[in-house]
Amino acid sequence: MTENRTITAQEGILPDKKRIRMAVALVYFSMGLCFSSWASRIPDIKTALHLNDALFGSILFALPVGQFLMMPFSGKLVTRFGSHKVLLFALPAYTICLSNVGLVQAGWQLAIALFLFGLTGNMCNISINTQGIGAERLYERPIMASFHGGWSLAGFTGALIGLAMINLKVPPYWHFVTVILIVWTIVWINYPFLVRSKPVIPSGETQRKFFNKPDSVLLQLGIIGFCSMASEGAMFDWSGIYFKDVVQAPHSLIILGYTSFMIMMATGRFVADYFIMKIGRKRLLQICGTMISTGLFTAVIFPYLIPCTVAFMLVGLGVSSIVPTVYSAAGRHGKVPAGIALATVSSVSFLGFLMGPPLIGYISAAAGLRYSFAVIGIFGIGITLLVSRIKLLNN
Repeated sequence: MTENRTITAQEGILPDKKRIRMAVALVYFSMGLCFSSWASRIPDIKTALHLNDALFGSILFALPVGQFLMMPFSGKLVTRFGSHKVLLFALPAYTICLSNVGLVQAGWQLAIALFLFGLTGNMCNISINTQGIGAERLYERPIMASFHGGWSLAGFTGALIGLAMINLKVPPYWHFVTVILIVWTIVWINYPFLVRSKPVIPSGETQRKFFNKPDSVLLQLGIIGFCSMASEGAMFDWSGIYFKDVVQAPHSLIILGYTSFMIMMATGRFVADYFIMKIGRKRLLQICGTMISTGLFTAVIFPYLIPCTVAFMLVGLGVSSIVPTVYSAAGRHGKVPAGIALATVSSVSFLGFLMGPPLIGYISAAAGLRYSFAVIGIFGIGITLLVSRIKLLNN
């Protein structure tokens, strides 16, 4: 029975699209569960290794460095072997690298473990998003944002599991082993239903394309993703500090800004596909860019508890749909294999995630945290203006 399903999938005759969509959504969930499990144990690992803030911050940088260095190779691997085959290796490897994080006993070991976690994580990212593009083609309508919503849902699930493990005093390693068992079970059950893509054997012409300068449309999509991920990264790293230092919220409510942002980002991803069908990709992205700038400017002008909470909710809605929509558009480009297109767009986009939080810090040191949030708000305006120039986003 499994063999028949696999052959059917390979031939592109897919009788049960809902089951395929569920399988793809669950691999998104699996990757999100791995990452959120690591994030939930960061304080414990930092304390166990007796690392100060500066050193720990430097060690954490090993993870995005690994992700960034792997980006061009991930696209080539997915194009050459197919996203389903890369995923079968990458996701289990990602979980093993996660468990290695739980074994570290020194800062340098943590840096190596996080670097490998980043390498395998990027392979997962490109192959999983290529799966999302393949599933979207089967449906012939937008569904990519809902997959990213599954990733966000896994963030909440991983945080809850982490909280339970911490309260039960389970060491990080055994916590991560539990996650491995969950993820491997999901992969084992759902792998036969993943989208089978035909490998592209690189000819001389194709190989040259891999090393040519990026396609201009993909570069523009990457810049849109850059602006969105810079805003997203700023919210991840600085929303709590903004509520503490600028809003001066009570200690019990400092997390309110981050929580409101995360909830609305997850919610936005589950409803984005509906609105793409109603108003189109371009209009939705323009609205999202406006939401980001409006939310951040509101937080700057009215630095009080309720206005800032509403403002951060707007930012969450704004960033929710941009990256999934941009990735979907990249996969529909046609002139470049989906894996290469995704690697190109995600490489440029991810620079925003790397540069956004430090930019906040530099501007904050020079002029204050409120002004740094205003600068990030300009990125939302940039998204709105740039979207209007890209014909690929027209429905």
